[in-house]
Amino acid sequence: MELLIPLVIAAVLMVFLVISTVRIVPQARRYNVERFGRYRTTLQPGLNFVVPVADRINTKLDVREQVYSSDPRPVITEDNLVVNIDTVLYYQITDPRAAAYEVADYLQAIDQLTVTTLRNVIGSMDLEQTLTSREEINTRLRTVLDDATGKWGIRVNRVEIKAIDPPSTIKEAMEKQMRAERDKRAAILHAEGDRQSKILTAEGTRQQQILEAQGAREASILRADGEAKAVDLVFKSVHRNDADPKVLAYKYLETLPELAQSGNTFWVIPGELTQAVRTITEAFSRDTGPGAPVDEAGAEEVAQSLEGEKSTRELTSGDQLAMDAESAADQAVKDARAAVSSAKAEAEAAEAGKR
Repeated sequence: MELLIPLVIAAVLMVFLVISTVRIVPQARRYNVERFGRYRTTLQPGLNFVVPVADRINTKLDVREQVYSSDPRPVITEDNLVVNIDTVLYYQITDPRAAAYEVADYLQAIDQLTVTTLRNVIGSMDLEQTLTSREEINTRLRTVLDDATGKWGIRVNRVEIKAIDPPSTIKEAMEKQMRAERDKRAAILHAEGDRQSKILTAEGTRQQQILEAQGAREASILRADGEAKAVDLVFKSVHRNDADPKVLAYKYLETLPELAQSGNTFWVIPGELTQAVRTITEAFSRDTGPGAPVDEAGAEEVAQSLEGEKSTRELTSGDQLAMDAESAADQAVKDARAAVSSAKAEAEAAEAGKR
């Protein structure tokens, strides 16, 4: 029993020594080992052995790419405006020994170096350039940080500006400017649309007027061609049938109502009117000469026709044109009746002479 206790103690010590000798390092991790307070080596991922009591692990570092977001920091621009800028850093530990022994706190060192570099870069730009030159600022920040952190065993992969917050008064002014620009663009677009609409409307009206004018021209040509053919047919018909002066004079008198209805306020009675009446009178006189039968029905028909023309003229007696037409019709009726009376008297005298 007395020998069992020392054996148990020796076994426990052996197990402790074995456990203290073996170190398992996870993937993407690096352990810095010190022997009696002095750096000895960096353990790589996997199974590693150290000397118990003499060796101890000082720092455990993650060599994966890390993301560090800084708090907003005030920065003064070239035009003396204070803007708050916060950044995001993407870095990676490339030398665990340097990261552990070259700088006390590499995150604080990177943060302070970022603020200093930002103030230097933004101080040479005005607000407009600061808001529109993020890529340039990122590139300059990365260059400065990568050069400074290289000796610390850290590589800065990317630097991104997360936000740039100008003062509230500047924000209001920028919003007003943006609103004014948008209103200006809207007014320009509206004016352009109105102009284009007017141009298209004018083009449509012009095309419509052109088409209407072409249609009216073609209609006038066709109408004139039809009238010419009608006149030609009438002319040929008159000459082909060899119409005597009585018919022509009667047709001339028939056109008087149409002349009266033409809408003219001043109407001149042509000299051919009396000639037409004289022609009709002479025609009746020749037909009722000695030995010729008196065509009282024809004379009465002419008188009735002239009376009808007189009635037509009476319908338009309200204006000067109707009064002139009425006077011409009355004169024609009187001449026709006088011719008929003269023809009857000559016929009766001829009949008495025969007896």
